Amino acid sequence: MMAPMPSELAGRSILLVDDDRANVAHLRGELAAEEYRFLEAYDGAAALSAVRDSSPDLVLMDVEMPGLGGIQVCRILKSSQPQFGFVPVILMTARGTQGKVEGLELGADDYLVKPIDAAELRARVKSMLRLKASNDGLQAANRKLAELNARLEELSVTDALTGLHNRGFFDRRFEYEFNRARRYRSSLALLMMDIDHFKKLNDAHGHQFGDLVLQGVAKALQACLRDVDTIARYGGEEIVAILPETPQAEVAGVAERLRLAVESAEFLDQGGRVPATISIGAALYPNRVAQSRADLLKLADDALYRAKEGGRNRVRFYEE
Repeated sequence: MMAPMPSELAGRSILLVDDDRANVAHLRGELAAEEYRFLEAYDGAAALSAVRDSSPDLVLMDVEMPGLGGIQVCRILKSSQPQFGFVPVILMTARGTQGKVEGLELGADDYLVKPIDAAELRARVKSMLRLKASNDGLQAANRKLAELNARLEELSVTDALTGLHNRGFFDRRFEYEFNRARRYRSSLALLMMDIDHFKKLNDAHGHQFGDLVLQGVAKALQACLRDVDTIARYGGEEIVAILPETPQAEVAGVAERLRLAVESAEFLDQGGRVPATISIGAALYPNRVAQSRADLLKLADDALYRAKEGGRNRVRFYEE
């Protein structure tokens, strides 16, 4: 003779709450064939602790208990759903229709009137456990969707090669930071950076090695900046950084630290070290020339051109 197949809900946990231990034992006996897991509590406070500590799939609870009664516990559970999560509650009462209506109005998911019919008990428990399983599945799907959306959002603002922000993110962030600096007359620094002789490096060592250099430079630069700063790949081998609330005296130190970080980075090809450096152009807001984001960007770009013309591997500031 074949053993009966386990229930689809086998292993689901039920918290039995009643101040009468004999009633708890009776409920366990009536539901034992379904292979549920059982937790027990004999007053309202213990029931709340059990829900908090064990997260049962269903609470089967008597209404009439000394101290904190079933209706009060139900009210707490339903009003604290962000803390406890969704836990279906079946209340049991001997008060008939009046008690049933009161419990349902307070958020109970189902009701059983004593004396409880065994078949009805099993049917209502299964119904609530299926509701819980469906809710759990929906919550899991929502979490997965939220994680996927977050990942897609991250990819939409990230440069695939360097891991820095991309040009689109930079444009939006630059607009925000420039408008904020203009409104509050606060300082804003823009750094334009370019890897020196990058085309020659690619020609001599190959594009794959050039990609490794870009990645290494990006990592070295990112490690030198604050969380409030924004660094992005502007295009090709150009990288741009926005430094809000940073006065000129500090910007010079930051720019020099960025230059040195790249100069000292290790790039190896066929066992030999390949040097890499960057040129940096810096522009500060407010100034008398920059009236727009485009103006500030041009000033930083002009300063970068001067750094290259001056011999590369150096920092140049726009000077009014």
